[in-house]
Amino acid sequence: MRKRAWVSWSSGKDAAWALHVARASEELEIVGLLCTTNEAFARVAMHGVRESVLRAQADAVGLPVHVVPLPWPCSNEDYEARMGAACEAARAAGVGAMVFGDLFLEDVRAYRESRLAETGIEPRFPLWGRDTRALSREMVRSGLRAIVSTVDPRALDRSFAGRTYDDALLDALPEGVDPCFERGEAHTCVVDGPMFRAPLAVRAGEVVERDGFVFADIA
Repeated sequence: MRKRAWVSWSSGKDAAWALHVARASEELEIVGLLCTTNEAFARVAMHGVRESVLRAQADAVGLPVHVVPLPWPCSNEDYEARMGAACEAARAAGVGAMVFGDLFLEDVRAYRESRLAETGIEPRFPLWGRDTRALSREMVRSGLRAIVSTVDPRALDRSFAGRTYDDALLDALPEGVDPCFERGEAHTCVVDGPMFRAPLAVRAGEVVERDGFVFADIA
């Protein structure tokens, strides 16, 4: 019997690819998505993606999305309390595993493992250890399409905000920037791919700078 699982859904390409890989597993039955949003702006935390686009993504992958609204600003205590309640809801729904799209940051993985240790939910990392140069090209070749929704201008030029995540973008990345943006250089909004039943009809619009980050509005 396969273990029921949710995917930790950031709205970006790595979470989408983790969903794609996990769905092929004989051990897991993916039954939902879990996503945090900024309740003041109704947007996905860090990625800045509108909640309406998030829900369109969930429809496109054929899964319910369980939204965890976070206050703004959000303390670590608030975050852990609300995520703890979400995990309780997951367990009540028979969920026994949480799938993450993390690639190589040991501290991030250790944090997730420690927070889930007493919940009865097993963390799964189907992309862990993959070479990000190869993985980024594999995602693009598969037909995955994403738009850069957030840029950290300390790591990457603001002109990348709103660009499509494709071979041309990968070729243009400066030395030292991870091609999957695993160190937070940028974040994406996935709009098509093998995990989608149909592409989203969206476009990148206004680009703004807020709180030290550059955001492209996707609508």
